[in-house]
Order: sequence, then structure tokens, then C-alpha cells
Amino acid sequence: MKAKKFEQQFDEGADITASLDLSKGRRVLQEQKRVNVDFPTWMVDSLDREARKMGVTRLSVIKVWLAERLEATASHMPLQRTPKVTTHR
Repeated sequence: MKAKKFEQQFDEGADITASLDLSKGRRVLQEQKRVNVDFPTWMVDSLDREARKMGVTRLSVIKVWLAERLEATASHMPLQRTPKVTTHR
């Protein structure tokens, strides 16, 4: 398909995915890299408690909290503290 026809179909809102080779597609800046970090026991225990409260994994808590901090730092904005979840027993 010629670029002009492709652009026209795209501009008209047509489904152009059949014309794309998605096998080589990548998300920019989303490549994964494994790192190992050692935390003190008290920190792991605290992360596990927060993860249980939120219903997610420890790794999810770490990723979200780090992402929030990095975004706040990059935008020069103060970090917004997440309100504590309280459960009534």
C-alpha cells in the first residue's frame, strides 16, 4: 500500500492494523531491565503490609511508588502522599 493511501485511510478512521507489521513494534522507553535491590527486613515487612491492604503484589507497590516519585521529581512537583487505607474491624 502506498503511503498516501495509508494516510488517507488513517485520516478517515479506517482500521489500518492489517497493514502494519506489529511483530516488530515496541513501546518507547518501556523496555524492561532487571535489577536486584536489597531492602532491610522492616522495609520488606512494611511493603508486604501495604501490598495486602491494596490487594496487589509487593513488586507492584514498589513500581508504582517509584514511578510516582520519579514523575514528581521530573515535574518539580511535591510528592502527593497517598491517603492511608483504614479498615474497620
